[in-house]
Amino acid sequence: MARRALILVEGHSRIGLLYVKAAQRLGVHPITLSADPARYEYLAAEGSEAIRVDTDNLDALIRECSRLRATYDIAGITGFAGDDELIYATVGELCRYFGLPGPNPASIERCCNKFTQRQILAEAGVPMPAYRLAANAAEVESAAAQIGLPVVLKPVLGSGSIGVRLCRNVDDLAEHATYLLSGRHIWRSSLRILVEEFAQGPHYSADIMGNEVIGIEAAEFGPPPHFIFREYTHPAPLTDEEYRRIADVSLSCLQALGLGWGPSFVEFRWTKRGPVVIEVNPRIAGGANPQLVQLAYGVDLVTEHIKLVVGEAWDLRKRHSQTAGARFLIADRDGTLDWISGDSQAAALPGVVEVELYAKSKTPIVRKGDYRDRIGHVVAASLNRAPIAAILERAVDLVSWSITPFPTPGEQEQSEAPPPAPAVVTLRNS
Repeated sequence: MARRALILVEGHSRIGLLYVKAAQRLGVHPITLSADPARYEYLAAEGSEAIRVDTDNLDALIRECSRLRATYDIAGITGFAGDDELIYATVGELCRYFGLPGPNPASIERCCNKFTQRQILAEAGVPMPAYRLAANAAEVESAAAQIGLPVVLKPVLGSGSIGVRLCRNVDDLAEHATYLLSGRHIWRSSLRILVEEFAQGPHYSADIMGNEVIGIEAAEFGPPPHFIFREYTHPAPLTDEEYRRIADVSLSCLQALGLGWGPSFVEFRWTKRGPVVIEVNPRIAGGANPQLVQLAYGVDLVTEHIKLVVGEAWDLRKRHSQTAGARFLIADRDGTLDWISGDSQAAALPGVVEVELYAKSKTPIVRKGDYRDRIGHVVAASLNRAPIAAILERAVDLVSWSITPFPTPGEQEQSEAPPPAPAVVTLRNS
């Protein structure tokens, strides 16, 4: 009998290893198809099978999966969005071609286009910030004038807060619009920008499997103008009524967008109007989120997702209730990371579940204003909510690092200049 295999389209720096290990526990052989398997260090570390293939080419993926079927029983296909959420739509196309369970690719594509998503949700009466679509600097300026500053500028396609910035005045607006329209940002489509009202209030997100809300987390950002998540807490400190309102709006979003198969998460701001939708994501959340859900509720989102993918019955029953939180370490300047230490001491603290450092000594740090600026995280869990923030604070305080700024052009020229010629000393006979 052929060995059962799970095809993973691309990988993921934070949760890819979770999928590889969960598949192995379920007795399914994971095979990663990637344009560059070397990007994902865990593949080599685990000795996990990986094949180089152009993952932007659906026909190439179909050919590779067809070749693999000669050796394996392909039980399921899934993948990771990474910086390109449309990969998940490609996963849906592959599943349809091979008659396997999977997401609706048309729904995924509609959801991944932030402007189309906004239009669909608006038609369904979902509460959202005011928004406009812009294709050039003049349209950005006009949209911001109609909405009123401050506004948020973001690419129509993308994830991980890449290219997303708060613009408080016309100078911020002009600077970031120029950046997004200059081509320095990586685009998959034409240069289009979403201009949105800055919805102010606490940030929450609902983790969903199928049509069931597993939990709602609270999140905090680092300093503006960027939107880099600094801390997560599961469950969020909500009243029963607040929880119900967020859960109801979340499920309304899925219905409007034609989602509801597999994992998704919906982001909110709680404003004077109540919960307004910032974004619907048709995939499992990355980072530390799956781990927090498991610690808080006893639901392993990754394992249950794989069960769905390979046609097995999932189990979303909550097995316990405690508080789990994560704090991210964020680089505070550009330069060379001289050293980073203290992770062992932090990991030894009571309540700390994990300390992971992403960056190594002598690594160049170039901040981008998105999730890639994070250089590590601390995860903690507690039976009570109150100690979580204190546990995370104590742990983070034990981790320290040093970043030496890159030399300025003048300093660089000086360092590259040849050393002065040694002085010539002439010895004379008396």
